[in-house]
Amino acid sequence: MKITTGSIPTSKNLIETLSKKAQYVAKFITMHESDAELANIRCAQDIAVNWGPKVPFVRSSADFGDMSVQEFGENIAVYFGPKILGEKLFRKLYAKKLDANLKKMISTPAEQLLQDKVKSEDMKQLMPTKAAIAISTLAIPLFIYALSYIKNLLTMKVFKQADFNNIANLNKDKKESTEHQSKVRESAQKHIKLAGGLFAGCLALSALLVTKGKNSKALNAFSEALLAPGNKIFKNNVKKAATFNKYFSIDFRDNKGQLGLSRGQLTACVVAGFFGYTGSAKDRGKQNLLEVLYRYPLVGFYVITGSEMFEKGFKAILHKKASFKDIIAKDLTVPKLSELPDLAQKIALRNATSVETEYKNLFKQKSTIVLAPFLFSIGFMGLFVAGMSRFFTQYRYDKEIQNKQQNYYQKAQLKGFKMD
Repeated sequence: MKITTGSIPTSKNLIETLSKKAQYVAKFITMHESDAELANIRCAQDIAVNWGPKVPFVRSSADFGDMSVQEFGENIAVYFGPKILGEKLFRKLYAKKLDANLKKMISTPAEQLLQDKVKSEDMKQLMPTKAAIAISTLAIPLFIYALSYIKNLLTMKVFKQADFNNIANLNKDKKESTEHQSKVRESAQKHIKLAGGLFAGCLALSALLVTKGKNSKALNAFSEALLAPGNKIFKNNVKKAATFNKYFSIDFRDNKGQLGLSRGQLTACVVAGFFGYTGSAKDRGKQNLLEVLYRYPLVGFYVITGSEMFEKGFKAILHKKASFKDIIAKDLTVPKLSELPDLAQKIALRNATSVETEYKNLFKQKSTIVLAPFLFSIGFMGLFVAGMSRFFTQYRYDKEIQNKQQNYYQKAQLKGFKMD
């Protein structure tokens, strides 16, 4: 298909000029940028990055089941929880008494409402309601905390194993201590109940905010501090306040009028996950805890900030190249795939070339910008981290056994026994 500078290009027509392989990439990018498919594609991508690369390194069927329950459970909760709990349940439940205008403003971040200087009477109703929704949706990080203990119970139920050395196939004898299993079971039940109790407390606080918040200065101040903590801490520094809010506010982001998962809520999930991971790992054995401590901080940091930092750094490097300056703006924004035809038309008119040629160039650049971070996530955060964490777990275990044997021989020799 030949498209000239006089034609009106469409994304569909131009994509058809690409090779079959490139068209598959175009479909991936389209899903990646689709608001309608955002939760689905992000969930699938995270499973591909966090679960897929670990499959080649599984050490037993119990290890595979362990890892699968954790990864699938976390991703489903993180990507579908905000819509189900925040948008469909608690927003409808808590905002039903607000007038139509205020109901629409529920999805507007608190930071923006404070900047827009919304009328104080409206803010008295909005802030406690928004805070109640956010607090109730802490069910998501609490579930992620409990999930590590749920996983321990399921592994014991299905595979009859609670000792990590057996689950990870480090100990070939596979002997299980009934006393140890009882301790793991009791600990899991205790912490799952703790998560349930904390959630009940969240619901009680939410009910208080919805019923009494409008007429209480203290509850309004609490709501503002919870949803826009940066504004309270950095009153005279807008930039610092915005950064702090980005990573530590549990308010939702605005997803075209709907409640979407924010970076601050993701931080809450990662922090809750850390305590769940380490606590449940400690129950199952020293090597499990050390493996978590080796892997989780790096993965958690990457989830909260690292992916964004890598993408920005990568785009900054590409922007310095002349060939990428048409597609990467100075502020490092990149047009969507659907916007490339218009850009290709402008460049073709400027360079007296065909729209088809310019579109193919832009598409190659767009593919590099999107796929490189994704492949890095799979290659480094997936394969490399999973492989190295398992390698060092085996190394530490072997070293521990070797040291125990040496200590045994030394003690025996001191007692006068001859060792073969």
